[in-house]
Amino acid sequence: MTSARLYAILDLGYTPGEDAEKVTASLIAGGADILQLRAKGKDQAVIQRVAEKLLPLCRAAGIPFIINDFPVLAAALDADGVHIGQEDGPLAAARAVVGEGKLVGRSTHSLAQAQAALAEGFDYIGFGPIFPTPTKPGRPAIGLQDIVTMEQEVGKALPAFCIGGINRETLPTVIAAGARRVVIVSDLLTASDVNAATRQALESIPPI
Repeated sequence: MTSARLYAILDLGYTPGEDAEKVTASLIAGGADILQLRAKGKDQAVIQRVAEKLLPLCRAAGIPFIINDFPVLAAALDADGVHIGQEDGPLAAARAVVGEGKLVGRSTHSLAQAQAALAEGFDYIGFGPIFPTPTKPGRPAIGLQDIVTMEQEVGKALPAFCIGGINRETLPTVIAAGARRVVIVSDLLTASDVNAATRQALESIPPI
């Protein structure tokens, strides 16, 4: 996790469940350092069926497999961790479910929230949305201006991934603004060649 630069999310809002394995394999082959399964509004049984197919792919590649929103499901599957939002309760509650040694990440939407996540002891954060994004309707973009300060105050202590509306076209701007790690979602999942798109994105992110 400490050297991870590109965090990929297999979002069932973009990728049908029947294509999840193929797309995940392409994300991994392209160099994604972490993979999260996100399935807003989906039944937990559906999420579990997909997760059971993706976990072995991530294990074989040696990259963390993260479940979004559901600590109990992450624990049941022995996933590598869980990602929770600002409204999903404290770290201690999620940690009690997934256990020590598992990753617990937090979504943050301001510098203050990023600092709070560091103080609380989260393993990593998402910081954004940097730009408006269809995956988070109604959530205003926070822009580029706080990235440098966030990296200095938070990103030196734990992995901090800029997220939200980032694609291969906007990625150089985000890196120039000070980001060292990013999450890219729709641009990779909707690419005609997911492997090549992932590789292209990774090549734009300097090594850590």
